Amino acid sequence: MTRMTVQPVHIIGGGLAGSEAAWQLAQAGIPVIIHEMRGIKPTDAHQTDGLAELVCSNSFRSDDWEYNAVGLLHAEMRRGNSLIMACADKHQVPAGGALAVDREGFSQAVTAALAAHPLVTLLREEVTSLKDKDWSNVICATGPLTSESLSEVILELTGEGHLSFFDAIAPIVHAESIDMSIAWRQSRYDKEGPGGDAAAYINCPMTKDQYEAFVDALLIGPKTDFKEWEHVPYFDGCLPIEVMAERGRETLRYGPMKPVGLTDPNNPTVKPYAIVQLRQDNALGTLYNLVGFQTKLKHGAQAEVFRMIPGLQNAQFARLGGLHRNTFIQSPKVLGADLRLKRLIGERSLRFAGQITGVEGYVESAAMGLLAGLFAAAEAKGKTLPPPPPTTALGALIGHITGGHLADEKASFQPMNINYGLLPPMEAPKFDEDGKKIPVKDRTRAKKRQMSVRALHDIETWLKTEAVPA
Repeated sequence: MTRMTVQPVHIIGGGLAGSEAAWQLAQAGIPVIIHEMRGIKPTDAHQTDGLAELVCSNSFRSDDWEYNAVGLLHAEMRRGNSLIMACADKHQVPAGGALAVDREGFSQAVTAALAAHPLVTLLREEVTSLKDKDWSNVICATGPLTSESLSEVILELTGEGHLSFFDAIAPIVHAESIDMSIAWRQSRYDKEGPGGDAAAYINCPMTKDQYEAFVDALLIGPKTDFKEWEHVPYFDGCLPIEVMAERGRETLRYGPMKPVGLTDPNNPTVKPYAIVQLRQDNALGTLYNLVGFQTKLKHGAQAEVFRMIPGLQNAQFARLGGLHRNTFIQSPKVLGADLRLKRLIGERSLRFAGQITGVEGYVESAAMGLLAGLFAAAEAKGKTLPPPPPTTALGALIGHITGGHLADEKASFQPMNINYGLLPPMEAPKFDEDGKKIPVKDRTRAKKRQMSVRALHDIETWLKTEAVPA
């Protein structure tokens, strides 16, 4: 089969998953057409028409492959020559132990890489139907902000309802407006991140009285109310800060405002009652986002409430928070292990990738794009590719969304971040590599590393596997 005889794969959506899928296909020698509506039709949350724009946080979370499941996923994707990870590494900003990026530089890099690839075509258009298309190989990567018209098409194609949940966006402040006589720079436990910075966050301390007043303001502040969506639940991984406050007055102190691993240099002998952290949002270091402060407060109230935070009393906001609806399909019922729709739609092969499949998080979404691209590339060459082993982060994640999460037939499907609980367990080691006995309290941590080492070995073996003839 020559390159000229291969029909192009059509990818609907140029977000993280769609961009990664396109890259994997093009690198495999398969022509790709990306259909992206931004540029002619905006969404409720995006601000640019760049590919792979990061809408909420600018963090890809932990980059620790040994002891953190998302860091392990980073490592596996890097081994799979991920475009998303390559651009994230190139445009990282200080974030302690996390991998955070300059969101504008990151999006521009992804867009430029795909625009320069000779096998990639980018069309700025909204796809509202598939019935009038003769596309034989399609990847739907429209993400959590799928348009209403295409949502109806997906609902019809899958034969199952698609679920929705609310997602919230955190505000961003101008760094020069932060009062550094009150705030200070430090990462939790002084942990260095991938950029080598152990003081990547700006920390704003609160006394008990300040914390209590802040919680009161959150609870009584006017909220955005989408009455037509009131039945839709929030995803626990991205709760608005007011919703967390409603669950108990101490919830925030044990969540995004926990005061552990940090020491206020202005008052080193007194532990702050709560701490608000800000993370660098761009390469210049001029913008910082409030970590974990997704909000549904109305814009008029946000500045007033958030200026109650010590150090942010004069804060100037580059972007206020917001609320939007996310959409995902019943993947365990409708998708096969290769992310392909089980129901045959004529001769068409239709796959789904990204958050619409029910994974949660930037990296998880891009990971599903990577796999969808590899599966579609194998099919375009008349071959099949088995899914990654369940012992890997990639394999565990795809296993979850295609049925592995079900404990019984009545279990409900909800979005999921990668975590060690999705991988087959291993017995915690009692001795380290040097034969030294591991203390009982450290064995869980040692087990995570053992699972990560196994995962990287297994993913490297899988990546070397040739797709078998169909």
